[in-house]
Amino acid sequence: MSLYELSDVAKVFRKGSVEVRAVDGVDLTIEAGELVALEGPSGSGKTTLLQLLGALDRPTSGHVFFEGRDLAQLRDNELAELRLRAFGFVFQQFNLIPTLTALENVEAGLAPTGVARKELRLRSLALLGEVGLAERAHHLPAQLSGGEQQRVAIARALAVEPRVILADEPTGNLDTKSGADVIDLLAGLAAQRGSTVIVATHDAGLAARAPRRLAMRDGAIVGEPVAVS
Repeated sequence: MSLYELSDVAKVFRKGSVEVRAVDGVDLTIEAGELVALEGPSGSGKTTLLQLLGALDRPTSGHVFFEGRDLAQLRDNELAELRLRAFGFVFQQFNLIPTLTALENVEAGLAPTGVARKELRLRSLALLGEVGLAERAHHLPAQLSGGEQQRVAIARALAVEPRVILADEPTGNLDTKSGADVIDLLAGLAAQRGSTVIVATHDAGLAARAPRRLAMRDGAIVGEPVAVS
């Protein structure tokens, strides 16, 4: 059984008489442990597809199966539990709490799980070490570079040991080198942890660093997946 199986998935938004098909007839299979890049311009449907994959929204039609479960058929509390335990989210805006240190921001990601205080601190420190920021643990976000802030956000996303990391334009606010470093970090985490990583990006160069690359246009995946050696 594949991790994800999508069948004729569509997401339609209506504004008055205008209908926008943000995702339009997507068929897709994603296996556990894959690193997949969704590449396309703004408005191509990447973010909406990520939201469907992360149980942040329900499709208008079609089916999104995750680990054999049709996400559209799950109750709200079941979806909330999946979002908490199964998925880690990374965004273009780092969404760090400015008054908390890097360590405290990662701890905030673990807090809803009810982990004991001592365990929370130890796990958060270990995660910062994993993303190369152990020495910056007690710095505030304003004292970190953009690339470092995104690494903190990735560590926070990893805090609940998610089976899937969903990253929406994670390099959009970074320079080229920092962006490449973030993609390489995500690729390394996918390999080391066996996590599935799905990255949405408009940058073809960064998308090309992923082993599997899917091009999106007008809400659809166009052409066959491109295998990158």
